[in-house]
Amino acid sequence: MDEQQNNLKKQLILYLFFAILMIILNYLMQKVNQLFIGDWICDNWGDNDFIYTIYCSTSPYNMPELMGSIIAVGITYIIKFFLDKFIVFKRKISKIKETSIEFLKYFGFAILTTIENIGIQFIFTNFFNTPLEISMIIALTIGYITKFFLDRKYVFNKGY
Repeated sequence: MDEQQNNLKKQLILYLFFAILMIILNYLMQKVNQLFIGDWICDNWGDNDFIYTIYCSTSPYNMPELMGSIIAVGITYIIKFFLDKFIVFKRKISKIKETSIEFLKYFGFAILTTIENIGIQFIFTNFFNTPLEISMIIALTIGYITKFFLDRKYVFNKGY
């Protein structure tokens, strides 16, 4: 196996390891939202029409789950950026312009894959009645695999 293939393999293994950690963190955040935060928000501010509509409503869709998913995915992507940049792709701290470009590309792709993740999870839970745990794992796995190849090719490549 040549060095480039070996490097790709190491990157993919690390990337997927960190993805698994982020999936676990994502799951924990969504469960905390489902068991505690969602009820607390709705009990304290659910009489506000805006809060009720975007966070508390369960008809026609489960908004507490959707909002919990959006928040959890956002937080895990921020953590994942630093893990990917410094550990997976071994980028050193670089000039502000280069870091800004990486950051913008990374989060641009994060937005696309987040839409992919949330859409897949939303479809599975609302149209196929798939449990949260299963739909979340399917959605995040597909999203992280997509994101690895986008990050490797367009974000953390060596040439600017």
